[in-house]
Amino acid sequence: MMGLMASDETRTETRTEAPTEARVQARAGSGAPEVPGEAPATRAWTTWTTRLLMLGIVLAAVNLRPAITSLGALLEEVRDGLGMSGSIAGLLTSVPPLCFAVFGVTAPRLARRFGPGAVVCAGMVAITAGLLIRPYAGGTGGFLAATALALMGIAVSNVLMPVIVKRYFPDRVGSMTGLYSMALAFGTSVAAAATVPLTDALGGHWQPGLAVWAVLPALAVLPWIPFARNRQAPTATAPSTPPPGPGPQGEKPAEQAPLRITRSRTAWALAVFFGLQATAAYITMGWMAQIFRDSGVSAGTAGLLLAVIMVMGVPLAFVIPRVATHLPHQGPIVVVLGVCGLAGYAGLYFAPVGGAWAWALLLGVSNCAFPLALTMVGMRARTGAGVAQLSAFAQSTGYLISIPGPLLVGVLYQHSGGWGLPIALMSALMVPQIVVGVLAGRNRTVEDEAAR
Repeated sequence: MMGLMASDETRTETRTEAPTEARVQARAGSGAPEVPGEAPATRAWTTWTTRLLMLGIVLAAVNLRPAITSLGALLEEVRDGLGMSGSIAGLLTSVPPLCFAVFGVTAPRLARRFGPGAVVCAGMVAITAGLLIRPYAGGTGGFLAATALALMGIAVSNVLMPVIVKRYFPDRVGSMTGLYSMALAFGTSVAAAATVPLTDALGGHWQPGLAVWAVLPALAVLPWIPFARNRQAPTATAPSTPPPGPGPQGEKPAEQAPLRITRSRTAWALAVFFGLQATAAYITMGWMAQIFRDSGVSAGTAGLLLAVIMVMGVPLAFVIPRVATHLPHQGPIVVVLGVCGLAGYAGLYFAPVGGAWAWALLLGVSNCAFPLALTMVGMRARTGAGVAQLSAFAQSTGYLISIPGPLLVGVLYQHSGGWGLPIALMSALMVPQIVVGVLAGRNRTVEDEAAR
């Protein structure tokens, strides 16, 4: 698939005019001037770097959630080992959105200064270090600090993925968003399913079972090293074409000051939608395995059920963005995902064991609101600069909104002694998610709204 997309990209680029060729070289970060009469060498070099960049995007995406889902699979063991209460464990499940909100907002500034490739490369290094350190940090404080280090790397990479796609693949926003969303879902589900068996194979101790996941981000560093030399920001060059799908086509936006993004109703709707879907996702990653375990499911099966929820994103994360970019309004997709979520939570409340696999499938479909939100980030702005601002605003604001959710679930569980109230909370949050998702899916751009 990657090779086919790269070949299509190369064919597209070789048909463009000379200025576009120069821009393609600049965006790939070679630093070498274009040499007249050497088109075949340029085409070969562009094919290689395009494939390398696609590999880097995929490997980075694979590492954006295992730090969270591997912990969810072993949360009971970690709680016992570190002496955590239910409330502290709830705080632990709220750390990811907190870090994403705090550190994610710095990503555009870091990208302008060091280049997006360098920032993503450094992010993979931070994930590797955090995952290696946290099981052996000693005590809850050290565990939280090392987790925050890994999540810092995830946060900046989260924000820059839509920016990099818009910058380097402007005519393939849907397919590239689908590709890295699919890789993200794959990494999420593999970590959920394999953590318990890996822990058993490594002696049954939770420390090596968590530390082993540092191998993947270490590998992901390698393809980003060549791009780390490029200090040019993703917004430094004018975008070549608008994103596919709705929105004004063919316009060449003039250079302008940063958008007053808070004036855009679409930006706010997208931020709230992002926050509510993130709330559901982090409650799922942090608590769903425990919900199944407390219902009488074995630890290994609970991990597999969590993996099923996450693995649904592998095919759907590729399909949904491609469908979304061909629709004038993404509201119908939002509604379908929300209804699946409501049905899954209802089944989880009334028959958590008997229909466990069916509820996992429904909740897995509902969790695909994440790739839809990322796709809408690319569609609701016309320029690379607009996407960078919208991505940082929507993700940082959204993750701030999502912070109380996992913590509140832990508090409700501890004080009620069961999962009835937490599941009711999850169901209730799905209703406003549908409403703001429909608003965010309207055929509008933040540039137009911010200029009013």
